[in-house]
Amino acid sequence: MNRFVAAERALRRAAPHALPDAARRVLADHYAAESVELFMADYGLSVLQPVSELPYTQESVSVHNSPAGRAFGAQEPYVEAVQDGRVRVHLPVTVRGDRLGVLSVTLPDEERARDCLGELTDVAEVLGHELVVAERDTDLYMQARRKDRLTLAAEMQWHLLPGRSCARPEYELGAQLEPAYAIFGDNFDWSATADHLMLYVTNGMGEGIEASLLTSLAINALRNARRAGIPIADQAALADQAVYAHYRGRCYLSVLMLDFELATGRAWVVDAGSPQMLRLRDGTVERIPLEAQLPLGMFEETDYVAQEFRVEPGDRLVFVSDGVHEVASPGGETYGDSALARAITSTRLLPAAEVPRALLRELSGHRGRTLPRDDALVVCLDWRGR
Repeated sequence: MNRFVAAERALRRAAPHALPDAARRVLADHYAAESVELFMADYGLSVLQPVSELPYTQESVSVHNSPAGRAFGAQEPYVEAVQDGRVRVHLPVTVRGDRLGVLSVTLPDEERARDCLGELTDVAEVLGHELVVAERDTDLYMQARRKDRLTLAAEMQWHLLPGRSCARPEYELGAQLEPAYAIFGDNFDWSATADHLMLYVTNGMGEGIEASLLTSLAINALRNARRAGIPIADQAALADQAVYAHYRGRCYLSVLMLDFELATGRAWVVDAGSPQMLRLRDGTVERIPLEAQLPLGMFEETDYVAQEFRVEPGDRLVFVSDGVHEVASPGGETYGDSALARAITSTRLLPAAEVPRALLRELSGHRGRTLPRDDALVVCLDWRGR
């Protein structure tokens, strides 16, 4: 039997909690691997956490300055020389652009690594797909992603998300929320068909569990309307009714809703609140002017209208919540458009999946040591077109 087929079959047949052990056995048997370690990216995208049983005793590794982190950031295999001529191959574990972690495999020598690097890369991809399926039936991998305990509100918010990055020939998406372990109101959602990409960027009011409950109601109302196949303006109207029916105007939610036509770059947008959209085109950053409409749930039976614009191949769109553009420095200076434009320009060479984390690091430097008073959300969309 072909060794890659054997590895693939072993992973597909493994119990959900036993994927790391199955990977160790099959890679030792067919690729002479001396050790195999699976790392999951933590919620803050700052460290890679080893997958092991509770209580955890193994050390995490940095995303920023480690061999495994290099493979994760570049999304390319990285071969590290270790003692006695052995090498350790670090392989990104990624599913359709969503970066889950890294598989590190120690091999006897560099020649063997060169011989099987392509197959090991494919094994890591298969493992990623199996991890996504396995998370329905075990908490092991979600537990491994935590370097700290999540608040209950943050637990609810992370379970609402589609992922943190996504890639198709027409576009690349990346997103991140901070503070990762204590978020409560901001959120994002996306869904694609053969012809369209729909993207929501939300900024809920309130704090803690109440903010999370509001966002959960609104996101699920939007998904319910979207899955009924109706246009985004009507999606907004139906979600508005759902939020108002429950809160009677006491609480509401800001949302920026976009529907992109993949073949042409035409896009329709409903701007219902505070999330903002900036475009990087030909080296210039500018805010896209949009027609402001009422947040969801503020008043009964609000009508929404979709505004049209167009994206071109090479455009980068960056979406931010008010926890980004309104954050203040220790001296009271608002982050604002100019600082945000500089940060977007300085990260123009990074892939979309890396941009949100880089912008949030920049924001943290502006804020200083003070604790954030609001969630901060960044979503980056790189448009390639067809």
